[in-house]
Amino acid sequence: MSDLDSYYPVVVIGGGQAGLAMSAQLSRHDIDHVVLEKNSIAHSWKTQRWDAFCLVTPNWQCQLPGFPYAGNDPHGFMLREEIVAYIEDFAKHIAAPVREGVAVVRLWQTDGRFLLETTAGEIAADSVVLAVSGYHVPRIPEFAERLDPAITQIHSSAYRNPDQLPSGEIFVVGSGQSGCQIAEDLHLAGRKVHLAVGSAPRCPRFYRGRDAVDWLDDLGQYDLPVDQHPLREKVRKNANHYLTGRDGGRDIDLRKFALEGMKLYGRLKDARGTTLRLGDDLKTNLDNADRVYNGICSLIDDHIARGGIDAPLTPHYAPVWSPATTPTELDLAAVGITSIIWTTGFRSDWSWVDLPLFDGASYPTHKRGITSVDGAYVIGLPWLYTWGSGRFIGIGRDTGFVADHIVGRRNAVQENATRADGRMLALDAAG
Repeated sequence: MSDLDSYYPVVVIGGGQAGLAMSAQLSRHDIDHVVLEKNSIAHSWKTQRWDAFCLVTPNWQCQLPGFPYAGNDPHGFMLREEIVAYIEDFAKHIAAPVREGVAVVRLWQTDGRFLLETTAGEIAADSVVLAVSGYHVPRIPEFAERLDPAITQIHSSAYRNPDQLPSGEIFVVGSGQSGCQIAEDLHLAGRKVHLAVGSAPRCPRFYRGRDAVDWLDDLGQYDLPVDQHPLREKVRKNANHYLTGRDGGRDIDLRKFALEGMKLYGRLKDARGTTLRLGDDLKTNLDNADRVYNGICSLIDDHIARGGIDAPLTPHYAPVWSPATTPTELDLAAVGITSIIWTTGFRSDWSWVDLPLFDGASYPTHKRGITSVDGAYVIGLPWLYTWGSGRFIGIGRDTGFVADHIVGRRNAVQENATRADGRMLALDAAG
């Protein structure tokens, strides 16, 4: 028997940090609501991160509403279990009305009210907040089906540690944050790694005496609204910069890995049997990543010069290795590769949302989380409003803005109802 009511003023869908932050803001306004989580609180952190996973942003950026990081290592990087504990402790701190194990099967609207078909029954709501991110289904290229079945294939979301893979060499596809960190995890464990390098940029970990994230925060980079970014909404499709918080934090330098024996290739284009077809863009991709790296260094240099800040000089990055040749074909069997890890991201699945709020690319049309459907909201998406929107540091501001809008919408409805009642009373009196 479900303990859910059949009606709530607001239903929040998703029990991760975004949904919980939304709950905290609604509670601040004394708005009755429920948070529906189909699995458990912080589920993706528990199940889609590898054993050695840690944050790539420093702990001080963990700023859930009214619940900042309170540990003794603000410039360190929390491990997976610590991240889960932080989120679970936040849920307890705000007494979030979370119903775990309740999935929303369908969301639609009728007669101005939202209806949710859930695994615990049907619920009605005046407003709904979709706090389910955009990372729903692992994305693996279709040509993966044409690979020799003897080759073990897993998505990054299923990777846990090097020991889960069979003996032999490993091919990692993708050089975004997950790809580079998983490649490093395997490399440090002594596994022979091959990496297909894409167009993801890189960022310095420490520069001129501080974590680069600290400098970028001083520069307001995490507060820059998407409509003021040079790329505007196109920035939402950009890959995140790769670096790591592992062992206290460091750069990820793929060229250094190459010197240590990791094999680097261009982008993976196709596969069949035991043969991979690869692009000849390795040098270009490495050079572009380094260009972004040094561009960030120059940005920090200019900030230091303008402010007359006393900071030690640090040289810009100079390549320690360059590819002499770029193979465009690789026989997996010939080199002893027995496993492939697809660090190729996720695609969105909004099929359960029966509301006209998506664009032609199945992205929710919104402005700062307020969608084109009155009363429906989205939060927790990368670059929802700023670079910080998809991080712990920005979710409080985004959810606060959405909560204020929900309050304004509720007050407007109440005022209209009061006026309507007044008109009816006036008509009754006149009659």
